[in-house]
Amino acid sequence: MKVSGYWYMTLYGAPDEIKQQVQGKNVITTSGLQYLVDFMASAAASATAFDMKYIAIGSNNTAESASDTALGTETARALATVSSATSIYRLTATFASGIGTGSIYEYAVVNTSTSAAGTMFSRDTEGLITKGANDTLIVTTEITVS
Repeated sequence: MKVSGYWYMTLYGAPDEIKQQVQGKNVITTSGLQYLVDFMASAAASATAFDMKYIAIGSNNTAESASDTALGTETARALATVSSATSIYRLTATFASGIGTGSIYEYAVVNTSTSAAGTMFSRDTEGLITKGANDTLIVTTEITVS
């Protein structure tokens, strides 16, 4: 089984004004792969909810690595809307006005709403997005299992 993914970020200013779009390939972390294996084992034993449903953003631009366990400098975290397509697990989170403002370089899928806690499934660093106080950032990631 191969697990891979992509990130898509869109920054909006005034309603319907796209200020910036960024996309890139993410890195599935070693701890994320172990989490998936542990989940499959526990689900086989009894029904368990898969809780990798939060997206975190941060301001650190250090390149991602499979050994990462947390964002470099987390600035916000949001519950994502979860959907699926053939072999794709998709999460989309909205960071509304006043949430996660400032310089944004890094993105992660995590399993808890608690800042800087939990297991990180994947991480990506991309070019700078500067989110103003009145901007809205929509972040989508697609994890493909093949």
